[in-house]
Amino acid sequence: MFYGAVVWDPWLIVAQIVCLQCLYYLTLGVFLSFLVGIRVSRMSLVYFFDFASVTTSTVTGWCVIASFLLSSIAGAGYMLYLIERAKKCLDFSATLYIIHLFICIIYGGWPSSITWWVVNGTGVAVMALLGEYLCIRRELREIPITRYRSSKK
Repeated sequence: MFYGAVVWDPWLIVAQIVCLQCLYYLTLGVFLSFLVGIRVSRMSLVYFFDFASVTTSTVTGWCVIASFLLSSIAGAGYMLYLIERAKKCLDFSATLYIIHLFICIIYGGWPSSITWWVVNGTGVAVMALLGEYLCIRRELREIPITRYRSSKK
């Protein structure tokens, strides 16, 4: 938790990115299962990676949007424990969503839906800002020293 002489460790950064990406998709899968799974007959990767499923014209589309936004909130909580530094939250959030964009391009082509861009832009903003807020709150906590004062008596 002390960050005086931090050595640049690329393996740690890659491990943090992979872990954050996996936790994000795991959480997205759970939210999609609860919100979308009850509405459709069969779940598939379409709801994860196809921009056409992110729509405001159907109730299922709204459930997909809610799943993405709830996953970004959960991602901010994951960053509190994985990243631990407020100044790194924007970098890791942007990296997660850039990787998601590449996967979406490979899966279904370039996202041409404005709704997809708004939802993912909002997601990266929520994840970065909430993650920074949570990390700053942790960094500014007082260090408890009452244990040492009571031992002197």
